[in-house]
Amino acid sequence: MLIIWCKQIIPQSICSRYGLAIGASVAPLVRVLVWICFPVAYPIAKLLDHVLGHGKAALFRRAELKTLVTLHGNEAGKGGELTHDETTIIAGALELSEKKAKDAMTPLCDTFVIDINAKLDRKLMQEVIEKGHSRVPVYYEKDTNIIGLILVKNLLSINPDDEIPIKSVTIRKIPRVSEDMPLYDILNEFQKGHSHMAVVIKQNIPSYPAKQPSIDGGSLEVAIAIDEKQGEKVAKSLTPLRRWKSYPNTLNSNTGSRRGKWSKDQSDVLQVHEEPLPTLSEDEEAVGIITMEDVIEELLQEEIYDETDVHVEEQ
Repeated sequence: MLIIWCKQIIPQSICSRYGLAIGASVAPLVRVLVWICFPVAYPIAKLLDHVLGHGKAALFRRAELKTLVTLHGNEAGKGGELTHDETTIIAGALELSEKKAKDAMTPLCDTFVIDINAKLDRKLMQEVIEKGHSRVPVYYEKDTNIIGLILVKNLLSINPDDEIPIKSVTIRKIPRVSEDMPLYDILNEFQKGHSHMAVVIKQNIPSYPAKQPSIDGGSLEVAIAIDEKQGEKVAKSLTPLRRWKSYPNTLNSNTGSRRGKWSKDQSDVLQVHEEPLPTLSEDEEAVGIITMEDVIEELLQEEIYDETDVHVEEQ
């Protein structure tokens, strides 16, 4: 009992509260003991490694890390120093890899969009000002075919009395991302500086009906007819995402100086009068808009309100 109290219970009780302070004070003594015991301990350690194998490092899973961070928060009441914001951001960073674009996007029905054939008269300009957005998506023919976006700051020099068509102002290309694209990948694309807004696309894989099997004399025959043109569309829909984005992708786009990263690229501007306007294929459907702010909100796990947002406090 004396050995248990002196070597187990009392040291663990003291070191559980003042472990770092005690460890720092006795560190020189422990270093001396290590050198004294080295001639005996080192051969025994090598022998055990050869017989039993090397020990594996203890690594935590994501759920265990989140629990560990929560325990170190000051709200847990266990003496932790992490604030509520720190624990929330760390947990949000761990969960961000599991979230997709469809989890953070704004549905297309709730998005303010402008027709490319509309005119910038006083009514439309007033509506843009009331919305308070810095970027406004532009559609062609139907509101689900988003082809680009306009920067509201580019409209400052336009006189509403001139009623200039939307197609006459600078329209920037807007990236298209799959609804299953991870938010970390979208954040990396936004960091390249091409655009801070993207269209979320849903892939509708067509189904091909099969002929009813006919049983004649015990024989079973099943035939499936596939149209060549439809087959080509399926093959195109399975191409990598980087190939069907509306802006060019380079392998070294993340490298180089920051000044070159933010330089103006004319390839990001939609040439309305020189090339046909992009349209979605039959097996694609635009379902929403995602912005840099949406990704940051998922990281912070809190809403970000700007000057034009109406914030209603929950009672």
